[in-house]
Amino acid sequence: MSGPDKFRFSIDRGGTFTDIYAEVPGEPGYRVLKLLSENPDHYPDASIEGIRRILEEFAGRPLPMGNFDSSSVEWVRMGTTVATNALLEKKGARTGLLITRGFGDLLAIGKQNRPRLFDLEIKKPKPVYETVLEIDERIRVLEKDDPAASSATVSCISGDRVEILKPPNLKKIRGELAPLLAKGIESLAIVLMHSYIYPDHEIQIGELAREMGFPQVVLSSETMPRIKIVDRGQTACVDAYLTPHIRKYLNGFRDRFRNPRTDLLFMQSDGGLVRANRFKGCHAVFSGPAGGVVGYAMTAFNPDIKQPLIGFDMGGTSTDVSRFDGEYDWVHETEISGIHLQSPQLNIQTVAAGGGSRLFFKNGMLGVGPESSGAYPGPVCYRNKGFLSLTDANLLLGRLIPGYFPQIFGPQQNLPLDSEMARNSFETLLEEINSNQRNHGLPELSLAEAAQGFVDVANEVMSRPIREISVARGHDIRKHVLVCFGGAGGQHACAIARALGISKVRVPRFAGILSAYGLALADVVVEKQEPSSQTLHPDSHSYLNERLRLLEQEAVKELEGEGFAAHQITVHRYLDLSVQGTDTRLMIREPEDLNYEQAFREQYQREYGFQPTGRDILVEGIRLRAVGKTRPPRPISVPQKTGTPTPETMTLSCFNGQWREAPVYLLNNLGSGQKFFGPAIIINETSTLVVEPGCQAQISRWGDIEIEISPSKKPAPVTGRDPVQLAIFGNKFMSIAEQMGQTLQRTAISTNIKERQDFSCAIFDPEGGLVANAPHQPVHLGSMGEAVRAQIRLQENPIGEGDVLLSNHPLAGGTHLPDMTVITPVFLGGKPVFYVASRGHHADIGGISPGSMPPFSKRLEEEGAAILSFKLVDRGNYQEKGVIDLLTSPAPGVPDSRGTRALADNLSDLKAQMAANQRGIQLLLELIDYYSLATVHAYMGFIQESGEEAVRQVLREIRGRQSGREELRSKDFMDDGTPVCLTLKIHADGSAVFDFDGTGNEVEGNCNAPLAITHSAVLYCLRCLVPFDIPLNQGCLNPVQIKVEEGCLLCPSEHAAVAGGNVLTSQRVTDVVLKAFGAASASQGCMNNLTFGDSSFGYYETIGGGAGAGPGWHGQSGVHTHMTNTRITDPEVLEKRYPVLLREFSIRKGSGGKGKYRGGDGLVREIEFLKPLNVAILSERRVYAPYGLEGGEPGALGENWFVKKDGTSLNLGGKNEISVHPGDRIRILTPGGGGYGTTDHLP
Repeated sequence: MSGPDKFRFSIDRGGTFTDIYAEVPGEPGYRVLKLLSENPDHYPDASIEGIRRILEEFAGRPLPMGNFDSSSVEWVRMGTTVATNALLEKKGARTGLLITRGFGDLLAIGKQNRPRLFDLEIKKPKPVYETVLEIDERIRVLEKDDPAASSATVSCISGDRVEILKPPNLKKIRGELAPLLAKGIESLAIVLMHSYIYPDHEIQIGELAREMGFPQVVLSSETMPRIKIVDRGQTACVDAYLTPHIRKYLNGFRDRFRNPRTDLLFMQSDGGLVRANRFKGCHAVFSGPAGGVVGYAMTAFNPDIKQPLIGFDMGGTSTDVSRFDGEYDWVHETEISGIHLQSPQLNIQTVAAGGGSRLFFKNGMLGVGPESSGAYPGPVCYRNKGFLSLTDANLLLGRLIPGYFPQIFGPQQNLPLDSEMARNSFETLLEEINSNQRNHGLPELSLAEAAQGFVDVANEVMSRPIREISVARGHDIRKHVLVCFGGAGGQHACAIARALGISKVRVPRFAGILSAYGLALADVVVEKQEPSSQTLHPDSHSYLNERLRLLEQEAVKELEGEGFAAHQITVHRYLDLSVQGTDTRLMIREPEDLNYEQAFREQYQREYGFQPTGRDILVEGIRLRAVGKTRPPRPISVPQKTGTPTPETMTLSCFNGQWREAPVYLLNNLGSGQKFFGPAIIINETSTLVVEPGCQAQISRWGDIEIEISPSKKPAPVTGRDPVQLAIFGNKFMSIAEQMGQTLQRTAISTNIKERQDFSCAIFDPEGGLVANAPHQPVHLGSMGEAVRAQIRLQENPIGEGDVLLSNHPLAGGTHLPDMTVITPVFLGGKPVFYVASRGHHADIGGISPGSMPPFSKRLEEEGAAILSFKLVDRGNYQEKGVIDLLTSPAPGVPDSRGTRALADNLSDLKAQMAANQRGIQLLLELIDYYSLATVHAYMGFIQESGEEAVRQVLREIRGRQSGREELRSKDFMDDGTPVCLTLKIHADGSAVFDFDGTGNEVEGNCNAPLAITHSAVLYCLRCLVPFDIPLNQGCLNPVQIKVEEGCLLCPSEHAAVAGGNVLTSQRVTDVVLKAFGAASASQGCMNNLTFGDSSFGYYETIGGGAGAGPGWHGQSGVHTHMTNTRITDPEVLEKRYPVLLREFSIRKGSGGKGKYRGGDGLVREIEFLKPLNVAILSERRVYAPYGLEGGEPGALGENWFVKKDGTSLNLGGKNEISVHPGDRIRILTPGGGGYGTTDHLP
C-alpha cells in the first residue's frame, strides 16, 4: 500500500536514541530510523537530521545540514525528553517564586518526609527557582455557616466563599519585582494560598509582572486549579522553569524549516497532542513514555474482546509500565526526582531497571541497579570502558546477536557489540561470587548460571511495578495481555509474563520505536478544569452540567480555531469525586446513564475493596477533555505466508542453564499466519525479541508478534542457599509487604493512615521474627516482631485458623496506644507457617485529650484504650461488638477520660488493616504453592542469615577502627534530666552488646519507652550503618544483645504512661546509638507532636526539623529524621478542613549547628485558631540541645510559644496543654541538627 502524498514525521527524541517513524510516498509507505540523540560531531540535532536523511533519500540528491525546504512535509509530531532532561540536569530558565507571606520555604520543605528511609545523609532535590519573593496577601476559605470577620467576602466559581484578609499592594510589589528583573530573572511562578478557587490576586500580580517585562509568567491557578499548594506550587515552578527552555528548543527546531506551514505538534504527558504554541513545561515531563502508551493502546487493544493490556516499555536506563482497558488511566498527582507535579498525565510507573542497569554482588546475593551505566559509557560491551550491565548478561546468554545489532559503538561509533569484553568483566565478578560460594560450602556457579541469575533478578524487580498498577488496584493480572516494547523489552517479554502468570504476550511490529509510532496515532486534545466544592446530589446536577457546558464551549472553540470540524471533535466529561474527609479522589467519566454516584461507588469498590458509607461524596473538580481526531496512518498489512519460516541463521542461546540452538528470523521476512515454537530469536529493525522454549509465536496480519506463554513449571523444592534465589526471594518477600501496605493505604479512611502514611506492614516467621517489611515507619519495624511474639505467648489456647488478633499494649510489643497492631496467622497443614501484621496510628482511641497524645499523662490508662490481646476475629467471626466496647469505654477511675472520639474511623481502619493482612496471606500462600513450603521457609532463613552477615561485617569493620578501645560509650539527656546511657561492646565475631545500664528510672510523665522501642532504634541504626540495600529483618538483630534494666525509662512498669516514649524517647535512643558509633551528629531528636480539637474532632501532626551533619555531609533542613517519616498535611487542606489559619511554615534559618559540615535547620510553624479548642504540644530538645560531633557545634534548642490575640507571648516549654480562643496562635520552632567537625581551618 502506498503512503501519503506528503511526508509525515513522528519523532521520539529520547535521552539515548531518537526514533523516527515517517509516512512517505510510494511503497511500502513508511520509513523507520534510529539515531543517537547526541552526536555533535555528525549533526547538530538528531530530529532534524532524521528528517533530512529521509527527505534526502527521496530527493535523490544531498540536502544541506542547515535550513532545507520542507514544503513536502505535512506535519511533524514529537515526543521529547527535552523537558525531563532540563529538569534533571537543572538547565531551565532563571526562575523566581512569588508566594504568600510566611510560605517562602514551603516548596523546599515539601511534605517534610525524606526520600530514602535509611540514609543518614538525606538528599532532597534543590528547588528549580533561585529567588523567592513573599507577597503580603491573604485570604481564608469560609465554612458554609461561618460568618466572616469582615465584609470583604467573595463567592467563588467553585461554590466556596472566601474572606479577603489582605489584598496585594501592587505598588509595593512593583518595587520588589524591579530588582529581580534587573538581575536577570526571566521567568516567574506566582503561587498564592487558595488561588485554585480565588485566582484574582495571582491574576493582578501576573498582569503587573508582564507589564514590567518579565518574559514568562506562570500562575499556579491556571497551571492546575486543584487544592494542595505544595503540589500546585511545585508544578507552577516546573512550568516556569521549563517552558522558556522548551520554547527555545522549539523555535530553533522550527527555524530549520523554510516552509512555515509545516504543522508542528508535541505529545503531552496525558497522551494528547498540542500545537507548539500550547506546549508547556509541566505537561512535557512524561512526553516520551506517553507516546508508547498511545502506541500500544491503539494497536494492541481489541475493542470487541476488551481484554486489558499491560504496557512494558523497557529501555536502556529504566522500564515504564502502564495499563489500558479501553480507557486511558490518568493520574493528576505524581513525583519525579522528588518534585511533586499536579497535572493530567498517564499513569506510568517507572522502575530503575533497564538494559544499562549495573550488576553487583553484595552480601551474598545478586543485585541489579538502581545505578545505571547510561548511554555513555554504557555497558561493557559498548566498548567505552563502561560497567557490567544487564545488556552484557543478555549478550553472553546469546540473546543479543552482535551481527544483527547496529554498529554504533566504540570511540568512533562504528563497531559492533564486544562479547569478549563483556565475558572478561563477567569472569571477574564471577570469581567474587564463587569465592563467597566456596566460603559457605556451596557449589560454584558457571558464567551462564550467573548471567541467567542476573536476568532473573531483573525480571523480578521489573515485575513489582506491574503488580502495583494492576493487582494493587483490584485487577486480576492473569487476565491481561502483556505488550512489550522499547529497545530491551522483547528480551524479557516471555520471562516477565511467566513470572506474572500472564498467558499472552504481544510485541508490536514497531516495538523498538513504538513511542514514535504512537505519535502518528495520537489525537489533538484540549483540557479544561475548574475547582468545585459541591456535594454530589440531585440538587447539584443542573449546576454541574452548566459548568461542564461552558467548559465544553471553550474547548471546542479552541479546536475549531485549529482547523477541526465539528464531526472531528469528541468531548469527554469528568467529575473529580472524593469521600468527605479524605484526600482520595477518583476521576469519573460521565456514565451513559449519568449516574455518577453509582459509577463512583463501583470504582471505589474495585480499587479499595469496600464502598464508603455514612459520608457525602464531594465534587472536588470538573474536567472537560475535547479530542480533535486526526487522520491516523493507514495500517500496512504484511503478506500472508504458510508453513514454518526458514531461519536466517542458527545461534546458540542459553535457557535455564542449557545451551540450545535457536533459529534467528528477520521480522521483515516473516508473513502473516506463520507460527513457530521457541527457542527463537526475532530481529526487528530496532529491537530483538526472544521467544523462550515452550512458547509459541505467531505473526499477525499487521506484522505484530503474538506469543502464547507456556505455564511455568513448579520448581523442585530447594533448601540449599543460592545467590540468585536469595535475591529473588528478597524481592518477593519485600513485594508482599509492599502490597500489604498498598492495600492498607487504599482501604483506610483516616488522614493519618491514608495521607500521612503513619503505618507499617510486615511478614514474620512462625516464632515472630521479622522476615520482611516495606519501608514505612522505622519506630514500628523492630517492635512489631515483639508484638507478634507476645500474642503467641499470651494465648491460653493455640491461635487458630481464622483468628485475627488486636493489640496496642506496651507489655505486648506496643509502642504507644494510638499505634494499633493487627496480627493474622498464615495457616498451612493445621499450623501457623508465617504471621502477617499491620500497625497503624489511629487519630483517637480515647483518653483524657483529643488525639490520645496528652502531654501530661502519668498513667497508661489516661492515654486511651489499652488492649493487651483481643481476638478481633475469632475463628472467622468478626467481634465488632467487643471491639466497640473496648474503644468506647472510658478507663475506670480516670477523671475526664472518655472513649474514642473517632469510632467510625477506628473501625474502618481496623478493617483496612485486616484487608492488608489478608492480602499478605494470599500472596504468601501463592508463593508456597509455587515453590513449596520447604523452599520458602529455607529462603526465609537464608534472608535472615544474609541480614545477620551484613550487620556482623559492619560491626567488624567498626571494631577495626576503634584503635584498641574495647568499649564505645555514649550519653544524652531527656529534657527533664533523665539520662540515656549506652555502653557498646563489639566482639571479633561481629556480635555486639548494647548495654543501656545507667539510664534513668521510669518517670512520672509519659516519656517512658516500652522495651520494643529500643529494639526498633537499635535495628534502625544498624541498618543505617550498612552502606548498601539489604532486607531489614530479624537477622539484623541476631548478632546483637540488648541489655535494659527493668523499671528504667526504657523498660517501664505495666501502668507507666508512654505517649511520648514512642515519639520522643525513641529519637533520643537513636541519637545515643549513632553517637556511640560516631556516625552522625544529633538530629532534632523530636517529632514535635501537635494535637488540637474539641469534642467533635481531633487533629494530629508531627513536625520536622534539622538533621544532624556527618563525616562528609551537611545536615538536611526541614525534614523528618530517624524514627519517623510521616508527611505533613498540605496547608490548603489543613485550612479547608479545620478551623485554623497557618500563618507561617518556614525553615528556621541559622538553627543548625555550625561546623565543617553544618547541621540542618529546623522549622517554624505558626497556627492561628479560629474557634475555641484544646491544644497540646509534646516535644523535646527544649532544654538539652542536639549535640555536635568532632568539634561541631550543637543545633538550636526548640521553642514553643503561645501567642495570645492581644500579642502576649508565653513560653509553653516542651510539653503543655492549653485552651485557645479565636485569634490565639501557637508558634513552634523546631530544633536544628548538630554540626560535624571543627571550623578552625576554614576561612
